[in-house]
Amino acid sequence: QVQLVQSGGGLVQTGGSLRLSCQASIRIFSINAVAWYRQAPGKQRELVASITIRDTTRYADSVRGRFTISREKVKNTVDLQMNSLKPEDTAVYYCNAGSYSGSDYLPSTSWGQGTQVTVSS
Repeated sequence: QVQLVQSGGGLVQTGGSLRLSCQASIRIFSINAVAWYRQAPGKQRELVASITIRDTTRYADSVRGRFTISREKVKNTVDLQMNSLKPEDTAVYYCNAGSYSGSDYLPSTSWGQGTQVTVSS
């Protein structure tokens, strides 16, 4: 099972930026797909962004144009660059190593530990 370790996150004001990283225990470019999820208090975990082994990226409508997911070869990470942050982006963010079946992302049991992102108004 792939081990994932997250870093980044924290507290930022509205309009600010943060970058999250998800480091894998195996070559990141060998993983079929990696996704970032988030879970706000009292809400279900939602898929935010994903990237496939062929560098196809997908985004939730709520973050498209503000967030960018990328794979970083040197660091062996999948990063989530978050710009123009809003209070509604406040959540615990998790990365996951999974796969795609057609257009559906299939999460595996390999999750990062979670990282708090708080956007103040």
